[in-house]
Amino acid sequence: MTQTLPYGSWPSPIAAADIARSSPRLGDARFVGDDIWWAEGVAAERGRTAVLRASDGESVLPSPWSARSRVHEYGGGAWTATDDGVLLFVEQSDQRVYALAPGGEPRALTPASGGMGFGDLVLADGRLWAVRETHDGSPVPPRDIVVVPLDGSAQDDASAVLSVVAGSDFVAYPAPRGDRLAWIAWDHPDMPWDATELRVGRIDASGRVAEWSVVAGGRGAAGGADVSALQPEWTGDGELLFVSDPPIGEAAGAPSRWNLSRATRGARGETSIAPVHVADADTGGALWNLGTRWYAPLEDGRIVAVETDGRSRLVLLDPASGAVAELETPLGEILVADVRGSRVLLVGAGPRTPGGIWLLDVDARTVEPVRGGVTDLDPRWLPEARAMSFTGPRGDVHTFAYPPTSPEARGPADELPPYLVLVHGGPTAHVSGSLSLAVTYFTSRGIGVLDVNYGGSTGYGRAYRERLKGGWGVVDVADAAAAAAGIAEAGLADRRRLAIRGGSAGGWTVLCAVAGTDAFAAGISRYGVADLRMLVAETHDFEARYLDGLVGPLPEAEELYVSRSPLSRPETLRTPLLILQGAEDPVVPPSQSEALRDALAANGVPHAYILFDGESHGFRGREAIVRSLEAEVAFLGAVLGFDAPGVPELALDGMSARGGTF
Repeated sequence: MTQTLPYGSWPSPIAAADIARSSPRLGDARFVGDDIWWAEGVAAERGRTAVLRASDGESVLPSPWSARSRVHEYGGGAWTATDDGVLLFVEQSDQRVYALAPGGEPRALTPASGGMGFGDLVLADGRLWAVRETHDGSPVPPRDIVVVPLDGSAQDDASAVLSVVAGSDFVAYPAPRGDRLAWIAWDHPDMPWDATELRVGRIDASGRVAEWSVVAGGRGAAGGADVSALQPEWTGDGELLFVSDPPIGEAAGAPSRWNLSRATRGARGETSIAPVHVADADTGGALWNLGTRWYAPLEDGRIVAVETDGRSRLVLLDPASGAVAELETPLGEILVADVRGSRVLLVGAGPRTPGGIWLLDVDARTVEPVRGGVTDLDPRWLPEARAMSFTGPRGDVHTFAYPPTSPEARGPADELPPYLVLVHGGPTAHVSGSLSLAVTYFTSRGIGVLDVNYGGSTGYGRAYRERLKGGWGVVDVADAAAAAAGIAEAGLADRRRLAIRGGSAGGWTVLCAVAGTDAFAAGISRYGVADLRMLVAETHDFEARYLDGLVGPLPEAEELYVSRSPLSRPETLRTPLLILQGAEDPVVPPSQSEALRDALAANGVPHAYILFDGESHGFRGREAIVRSLEAEVAFLGAVLGFDAPGVPELALDGMSARGGTF
């Protein structure tokens, strides 16, 4: 029987503990012999990253070992494996590379000293390639592509790790083939979605790159326009595939999207480039994690590729015939993990499908979950995202709206629901409208969710992404406010009960929005940036010059850094806030959240500050996941005026935590 209850107060079968338990962080997946292995975060073990196998569901990597790289801070490519089951991985605690043979114990392959970290592991021709990052100021380049000996000879000898090529601030995607190596490189102040170069070098007898040339990409590479090249992959016949935006060669003048191209080496060593497929969609994205793949060549020359325009789809390209066919999957958010024969491993989620590892058989046209991808929850509880665009001051703002959804409750006829506006981190990132049990945690309680791809997001082409250039804290805020106003004007949300929530860069947008607009009645900042100058002073090298493009270079743009930062105008902080912060966050240190807390206290603004010991940039442990979600619902109830059954009461400084007393 359906009850009529105030929005936000609906009984829900979903507890925060269910989110922590049923939504593991799933990552890299690979074919290993006849088995499939994948990475999975274990929330109950402080978020460590295990490597599991499909054959028996057991972890190849025993506790407390954790396969997680910290190269470029966000890592990626933290493990690979031989076909006979030897796991090669980067251990989170010391960033050394280890080998783990079946039935054995992890054996170090790199030295304990030297301030080194490794990522983007690639096993090719019996050699282990990697991106190395060095932090101790030694003569070793800060980042280079290396070969790690598999015999353990580098365990106590850093010089035994062979430096193959360096010469740029950042490197990624080592792709060896015979005596050639392809890779991606870029330098400050660019980020990998701004301008990168695809380089190909000749490997000499010493195993090092003797000479190299730029094949594609870089600053001003397309008629004066910058080009971001990503993911080089060799085909069986020696052609080099890659993605770039804008497309190059014959595709000049096409929409500025990441599309597939190929480089072919002629008899005299000359290189010619031609497009493989041109579409008004992106095969590519923001390279936050090393080793991310958006396409994969099959052994017979066909290519499986992701195309993203808001949501993603999977297509099968046949370069020989030019044929393009969509591969039907339940997914709208997709990455390609590995390929063997006509079988492809995918990582993804869909509008009605939670995240999982998927096995696609291209020829049989079948796709089935390997891990995740299913939920025991009655589908009547699951909201389906509706793609909605609203008019902002600089053009369309793309969003996905999740309405309150319950088979057991409905809201009063004279009441509109509160809505939680989500702004993703990055800020160069993207949301795809996929099913999220964390979103369902809110919608099942009668709280709508609006997920915003503000200007600066990927998935809509370079022009949309570059809308944020010089405008971080302005464009994103205006777009989020326009989306919130739009959902209210559409008659779907209560204009007086709109809240905004974001983490990291999304937390910055939250703080700027509550400081600079009256669009929101409450804000939730998860490890959010509060002061740009503090961010520049304290953040890591990968993002050290990110703000050159988002705001402006220092010292020329210092006035903008000051004027846009919420902590520079504490008198404007008048909106109730919940602040959630990891104690060991190197990207946004706790000092920023604590300064924000102090400003709110000085203004007498209702707020709560929760610091999670042992957590970094993003919450991985079960306790932090549970407590943060429960605190968010309790906070929204207290500020927006509804009872929040099933969650502990949250004490707010400056007001009672009982629902509706503010």
